Formats: sequence, C-alpha cells, structure tokens
Amino acid sequence: MAQIQSLDGSLEHAIEAYNLANDRLAAIRGDLKQNRVDLTIAEHNLKRAQKALAARVVALYTADESDSTLEVLVGSSSLEQLVDGLEAVSSVSKQDTQVLSNVKTFRSQVRERRAELKRAKARQAQLVAERAAHKASIESQLAERRSLLSSIKTEIARIQAAERRRQAELERQARARAAAPQPLMPTLTPSAAPAEAASDPSAPTAASPLPAAPPSRYGGVVGIAMGYLGVPYVYGGASPSGFDCSGFIMYVFAQVGVALPHNAAAQYGYGTPVDRSQLQPGDLVFFNGLGHAGIYVGGGSFIHSPHTGDVVKISSMTGWYASTYVGARRL
Repeated sequence: MAQIQSLDGSLEHAIEAYNLANDRLAAIRGDLKQNRVDLTIAEHNLKRAQKALAARVVALYTADESDSTLEVLVGSSSLEQLVDGLEAVSSVSKQDTQVLSNVKTFRSQVRERRAELKRAKARQAQLVAERAAHKASIESQLAERRSLLSSIKTEIARIQAAERRRQAELERQARARAAAPQPLMPTLTPSAAPAEAASDPSAPTAASPLPAAPPSRYGGVVGIAMGYLGVPYVYGGASPSGFDCSGFIMYVFAQVGVALPHNAAAQYGYGTPVDRSQLQPGDLVFFNGLGHAGIYVGGGSFIHSPHTGDVVKISSMTGWYASTYVGARRL
C-alpha cells in the first residue's frame, strides 16, 4: 500500500504538469487567433498602400520628364529598389513620401506578423508534444499500478471495507460540524496565537506558527464540496463527471464566485498562509511537494479527490498526509 501511495504521488505530479501544459496551450491558441487577425489587417493595409504607390508611379511616369525619375521607374527590379530610388529623387512630393513610407511600414508589419505566427505555431507544436509525453508517462504509470493492485486484491478489498466504514464516520462528523453554529473567531497576534486555542483544537500542530490569518470567509464551501462525495477521480477532470485534486478545488470554489487555476502549485500562490494550528473549514491544504491539495473540513480532516481508482472523500491529516504536508492557504 505504501508503494501504491508513492506511485499515486508521482502520478499526480505528472497530471498537474499535464494540466499546466493544457493551460499554456489554450493561451497560445488565443495568441495565434490574434496574430491571424493582425496579419490580415497588415496585409490589407499593405495592399491599399501598394495600390496608392502604383497610382503615383503611373502619374510620375506620365507627368515627370526628368531623367532621374524615369531612370528609377525603368531601372528598378524590385519594390525595395523602387521605393529607395523614388525617395532619392528630389521631385518626389510630400504626398509621395507618405505613400512610400506607408508601403515600407506595412511591409515590415506583414513580415513581423508572419514571423510571429511562425514562432507561435512552433511553440504550440512543442507544447502539444510535451502534453503527449505527459499523457504517455501517465498511462505507463497507470499500467504499472494496475499490475501491482491485481496482486493484492483480497487485501485491498478488506482495507476498502474498513475505509468505507471510516469514511461514513468522517462524513457524519463533518456534516455535524458544518451544521453546528460557528463561533466568532478572535483576532490573534502572532505572539498570542500559540497560547490561545485554535478554531479547531484537533487540527495538526506546527512548531513555528505563522502570523494569524484573517477569519475564513469560505467555510461554506465545505457543504458544497461534500455534495460531490463519491465522484470518481479523473485526471484532468474539473466537473461532477470526474475530478482531479486541483480540478475539484477549482470547481467547488467557482460555486462561490472564486476563480482558481487548475493546478495545485498555482493555487498555493493564492490567499494568505495559515499555520496548521489555526486551520479553519474552507482552508486549502497542500501535500507532497504541492503535488496534491484538498479543502480542510475541520476535525483534522480534509476533503479531496485522491487518485485514479478512488473517489472524492474525506481523509484524516495523519500518516502519509502528515509526513508530506506542505502548508495551507486561506482565501
């Protein structure tokens, strides 16, 4: 079981990287769309400027009999030569200068937009390959774990039966806490925080407490989260048809108007740090080098979507979770 849990941890890191690659890919697709729009505009402007230049060339050819102008018109083999040559002819008017400037500007814009589009496509291809590699890694690890699980099915069945009973008790306790009126929290100074009782005395303790965070505003998400108990784990999932750990948190908090990214490490950058002794329902708790996360429900327990083959459940912050605990954030 320890080997399985370790494999789940490494698998979740790969899944979180897969989620991040998807987010980056979505951003690049948006850039590609905007680049195509910009390129279309630049090409349209270039065509208009070229038509204006063509009209001026005809006018110069028919109206200007100076040898220098005719030499430029007849001797130019490219648009660049024509533009540079006409700029050097003293008879070119202010209007002609503006037309020539527009052509050069718009040609430069078209080149830049095409080059940026090419670079963006290359970045997109690289991310697609990266995402495919993550997916292959995930599938390989899944196959390894299924083989391991098949060798201990009987023992797993016994453990699962005990876990179901434990889950039922944890759910009963969490619902009782959610239904109970919440006392007002006193404002604690950093020096007073260790001496005074935490909002949840059974929460895990820490040796060096952080400054007291503001009271939790989102304790109500616990009730929302518990509505999804039993929903299966799906890597990359962020809907009631299946969640991964960060997708579950993102979806639950979206119900109360809080937008979070689909990545556990990125979610750790939100809110205020909370000491383990000061955890309140609704706080985000993080484990395994930010490879896993959940929502604290009180009583030293949290609700989360653990790993493939499991479902949204309540777990105690003991054992592996205590040993891999990273920190908590209050939104």
